[in-house]
Amino acid sequence: MGAVCCRQQPIDFDGEVNLFHFNLLRCVGKGAFGKVRVVQHKQTKDLYALKYINKARCVKQKAVSNIIQERRLLEEIDHPFIVNLRYAFQDDENCFFVLDLMLGGDLRFHLERLGRLSEEAVQLYTAELSSALSYLHEKRIIHRDIKPDNILLDEQGHAHLTDFNIAVHYSERRMLTGVAGSMAYMAPEILVKKGYSYTIDWWSLGVCAYELIFGRRPFRGRTNGDLTHSITKDSLRFPEDAEMRCSKRGMQALAGFLERDVTKRLGCKPDGEGIQDIRAHSWFSSLDWDKLENKQLLPPFIPDSKRANFDASHELEELLLEDNPLKAQHRKKDIATMSPEMRQMEEQFTVYDFRQMKRRSYYPHTQIVSTMTVTSSTGAGLSRPTTPLTPSGESPPLPNNYEMKEKELQPQDRQDESYDAKPNNAL
Repeated sequence: MGAVCCRQQPIDFDGEVNLFHFNLLRCVGKGAFGKVRVVQHKQTKDLYALKYINKARCVKQKAVSNIIQERRLLEEIDHPFIVNLRYAFQDDENCFFVLDLMLGGDLRFHLERLGRLSEEAVQLYTAELSSALSYLHEKRIIHRDIKPDNILLDEQGHAHLTDFNIAVHYSERRMLTGVAGSMAYMAPEILVKKGYSYTIDWWSLGVCAYELIFGRRPFRGRTNGDLTHSITKDSLRFPEDAEMRCSKRGMQALAGFLERDVTKRLGCKPDGEGIQDIRAHSWFSSLDWDKLENKQLLPPFIPDSKRANFDASHELEELLLEDNPLKAQHRKKDIATMSPEMRQMEEQFTVYDFRQMKRRSYYPHTQIVSTMTVTSSTGAGLSRPTTPLTPSGESPPLPNNYEMKEKELQPQDRQDESYDAKPNNAL
């Protein structure tokens, strides 16, 4: 008798989204909890970035609440200069984020390859990211980890903000106090521990812009203490050849973002006035902001489409070293036997499908966000582990990806319990 042939079950594209709906393509990134792959939706043929997070590793590193917080925040937002969530789902081993695909690489990759970027390119990136930050702040969201690693370019060269792993909602009634983010990009008000709000994102944007133009950060130190002192006390200085790299208007804008007095910092006026100050600034006033918002301005730097704008070793490692390669599998969940953390992910990392669901807000809520998790490392927006501290509490010399995260949030950073559903105005 002939062998019985096993037929694949038909895919139900009208049911809940799952991994069977996607073709798995190349691996483009790796982090502490999982990886990022390019995927193609089998029905629509659209390409996306699939960020998948191993549940067991999340539990081990006490990052369950971070993953749920990121999932909820991403459902709320949709903006042309943000890496937006399109689908979310889980299986027995992983939680999945299906995101806009950015094939242009992250700005850390380009900065390390080129040494510095042109003022014209950085001017456009800063304007595009200002638009994204203004949108987030209107929704009472602080990103808290803006740095070149978390800024991705699309194929045309437009900048997009990614990695909302430690982003939080904020309230004007109380200041946040949790020390979270990558230390070299932290605003002074975080480090002095007197409370902070959305103003920190504008400082971090200024640090990024300075670094991209001059190839070095404005404040540096070999230890945590040295770096803290530099950020909170040192005067802002520009390199000796600054005028060869940047116009006076550009340096004035950088100085505006890097103003320690938050009442004078560029972008920090409340009620939407901050973005108007940015638009009116002499460095940005020549831009057509309507065209910018519609991605109609031609970026000065266009990533090379003929080369991989990410570390190609991730794909080789996936082929040669991965002992448990990703594959679609049917669920065998048994909530009764799950640990509390696994049950929390099962219940709260809910399915999202942008084609069928309206975006909504879960804020305010009671999620407690640990800030010990990791941030972006690749052009597709995955994570890298934090830099460990030495026994003395001081870090070794700071590499480009130096990060400092606290172990837990202060009580003031926790959100009140309630539920707020909002219609999706962007879709």
